[in-house]
Amino acid sequence: MQASKDADWLSALIEEFILDWKRSQGADDYWRPPLVGVASANDPLLAELRRVVDPDHAMPAEILPGAESVIVFFLPFQRWLGEQNDGHGTLASQSWAESYITTNLLIGAINEHLKARLKDRGHLAAVTPATHNFDEAKLVSRWSHKHLAYLAGLGTFGHNHLLITSSGCCGRLGSLVTTMPLAATVRPEAEWCLQKAGYDCLACVPKCKYGALHETRFSRQACYRQCLRNNAHYSHLPLVDVCGKCACEVPCSYQIPDKPAASDA
Repeated sequence: MQASKDADWLSALIEEFILDWKRSQGADDYWRPPLVGVASANDPLLAELRRVVDPDHAMPAEILPGAESVIVFFLPFQRWLGEQNDGHGTLASQSWAESYITTNLLIGAINEHLKARLKDRGHLAAVTPATHNFDEAKLVSRWSHKHLAYLAGLGTFGHNHLLITSSGCCGRLGSLVTTMPLAATVRPEAEWCLQKAGYDCLACVPKCKYGALHETRFSRQACYRQCLRNNAHYSHLPLVDVCGKCACEVPCSYQIPDKPAASDA
């Protein structure tokens, strides 16, 4: 019950802030209502990130001494944005590239807003960058938002290596660490990825035409090469090393995918 209250309080803070921020910035309406989860900074599974992500993955106390909680939020994209990206051939759509820039700004602003509200309650917070906090040789992150989102109960991993939330995988994640003790969100017990749940899906695989996502493997290097191609194509914009094709117009894009009927399984 307390976990729900804490998440609801944080969700309301973020949702109200987004409305005000969009008005003040004149930003396009890229997002659906946010989702929020909380992980304990003392969750024993955090140590597993140094095995499954990278041996140098940071722990919450390294980000903020005295850390008690990790807050993770997901900003789900509007369906029209995913549809435009999916329908734009081999390159990311311009709207997808522009949404990346705007969403990075929004994530940073949300983090600063939450930091201030937590300070009002007598607690410290430390923010982390929305992106580009990874080792460019290994292409792995020292602070993996999607793995932290899993620990915070926001969803489960899809075959496309993205986190499937209750609002799908088409969106962006942000996180921050705080000294405020918050109730941890319960993690899902079932797999939300159809393929991992034992159904035939793999709808995300043909979306990737760049040699990155396959039935049995994923190449970070091939994925990042395509992201850099998109950045070069949109050279008139700030850095937009994005793609997102495997997140768009698949069963898990905007929701937990429906399981096929027994006769169709």
